[in-house]
Amino acid sequence: MTEVVLVNEQDEAVGTMEKMEAHRKPHLHRAFSIFIFNNQNEMLLQRRALSKYHSGGLWTNACCSHPFPDEAITDAAIRRLKEELGVYTPLEKAFHFIYQAEFDNGLYEHEFDHVFIGSYNGMLHPNPEEVADYCFKSMQEIRNDLELSPEKFTPWFKIALPYLEAYMQAKIAEENMAA
Repeated sequence: MTEVVLVNEQDEAVGTMEKMEAHRKPHLHRAFSIFIFNNQNEMLLQRRALSKYHSGGLWTNACCSHPFPDEAITDAAIRRLKEELGVYTPLEKAFHFIYQAEFDNGLYEHEFDHVFIGSYNGMLHPNPEEVADYCFKSMQEIRNDLELSPEKFTPWFKIALPYLEAYMQAKIAEENMAA
């Protein structure tokens, strides 16, 4: 039985709950999303396995999941990246956001989502129970795809992407000011 960490809006743990129960009721729980870029500044997208409990077959960022109780969020992100895509790369915590989504199958996501960014250029070894397909695309290609076919992407990806773009623009501006 996998448990998730229930949190308040300040990401303070308030208990645990069995994962599927937390997704049947919209209980706010801790999660993470990982965005990976290659040397061409293309983002790694994965298409979720069709067998996933929700959002199967939809495109999303490199990896998403939940930490175990008493597991550090960065350790959980590194662990799941290895389990889902068979890779290791250092990750940088970028920002967080809270979102809620309801799915056709009666499940919900209500997550305090910690967002990590990493860089990777090697071979991927995706777990077929997690990942149906993957690709690298430029931000412009992703924006175009989202505009033409938003239904092909997970709700959290559509919410996180503008935050990610704002974070990246602020980081570039900060680096330019320091130069």
